[in-house]
Amino acid sequence: MSTYLSKRLMYMFVILFAASLLIFCLYAMTPGDFISGNIKLTPERKAELREIYGLNKPLLERYGLWMSNAFHGDFGFSLAQQKPVLQLFNEYIWNSFLLAAVSTFLTWVIAVVVGVISAYKQYSWFDTLVMVAIFAAMSIPSFFIGLFLIKILAVDLKWLPPGGILTTGSNATGIAYLKEVIHHMTLPVVVMTLLGVGSLTRYFRSNMIDVIKQDYIRTARAKGLKESKVLFTHALRNALLPAITLVGFELPALFGGSLIIEKIFNWPGIGQLYMQSFALRDYPLLMGFTMFIAILTVLGTLLSDILYHVADPRVRLQ
Repeated sequence: MSTYLSKRLMYMFVILFAASLLIFCLYAMTPGDFISGNIKLTPERKAELREIYGLNKPLLERYGLWMSNAFHGDFGFSLAQQKPVLQLFNEYIWNSFLLAAVSTFLTWVIAVVVGVISAYKQYSWFDTLVMVAIFAAMSIPSFFIGLFLIKILAVDLKWLPPGGILTTGSNATGIAYLKEVIHHMTLPVVVMTLLGVGSLTRYFRSNMIDVIKQDYIRTARAKGLKESKVLFTHALRNALLPAITLVGFELPALFGGSLIIEKIFNWPGIGQLYMQSFALRDYPLLMGFTMFIAILTVLGTLLSDILYHVADPRVRLQ
């Protein structure tokens, strides 16, 4: 295991180095930036700012300086927000994590339960209803579902707030603050869960259909075990093994998968900050966020490989 981890860490370093070079070059060579696109600045002031932020230096020299600072925990300075990139991450990323963690938990619980029952009752009315709902959830765009729920639940019925994390002017603290946040995050969590549960349920259903046809499942039933124990203990464990590979992709998705949802519901997360920075061409913040997602992707892949080995010791890590 230690040899495998050493090799993987070395590969991760090479991959992240290549990713950082690609990310920096793509953003650096994209026409226009925050300074040149600002019509309020005079040409002299633009030249002065480009000198201050080092934007007039050669590409490789700028990349070397960026990487050197990144190794010391400095991912640059946001030109639009006038704050260090890491400080902005700390201010916004936990809101995104809260939204994504709750919706991911609900998505997996619903997908596992519905997928198992749907596979067990294959071709029944329940299975047919689930399949129709899955394809409907996968076909309808996220912005349409979000706007539709805002119209019905927030505007017409006034059950839930249409957006934000707190009511405007609220000074709630303690339990009242927690209740207000839960009230505001309900709609975006519902939309994100609906979007994720479709494809994941279909995945679990297919795996369970293959597993419950295996001989060891028939043997377990022949021993007189309860059907719930056969399904949720013997069959589900093996059906979950391929799904472990998805865990690696869930880690970066926690922060990068809710860009549109945060924009629709005006949720103050890193996704909405990224969208604002993209419109303003605030490249230091965009590069920092993209590099952060690349790091999470590499770590998530390593985590899924290790979890697969833990779940099935027959899998050798070499």
